[in-house]
Amino acid sequence: MRAPERGAWLRRGISRDGGPLREDGYVVWLQVGEHYADSRGFAGVTSYDGTRVRFHHDVGEPGEDEGVLTRDGADLVETGTNTDGSTFREIWTPMPDGDGPCGAWRVADCQVVRVGSHLVHVDGRGGGYLRTD
Repeated sequence: MRAPERGAWLRRGISRDGGPLREDGYVVWLQVGEHYADSRGFAGVTSYDGTRVRFHHDVGEPGEDEGVLTRDGADLVETGTNTDGSTFREIWTPMPDGDGPCGAWRVADCQVVRVGSHLVHVDGRGGGYLRTD
């Protein structure tokens, strides 16, 4: 499936190279249209080839993630491969308060995505998450 047209997602856990599902931080992914921002410090656009979603890192941490998105109830499950060949599986849970204003803005090395009361900002120094209410 494609990346959602609009969504605010909290990562519940990540498994690397088939290891156990863990979470050691507060990771937020916001998506509006093709634009996304990830609080870990990368943002850009997504594309879809009919099977796989690519998260092109245009701002912040360099790289590109490629994977398959599937639904598990309300959650999204992302499985894929990083550019270094390592694999991952991430579980993303929808965040409340995603209704309301949304948009994506990019100026120079900064990208901001807003979904409802959630905002993620990414620039050359990293990323950050803010609740606007």
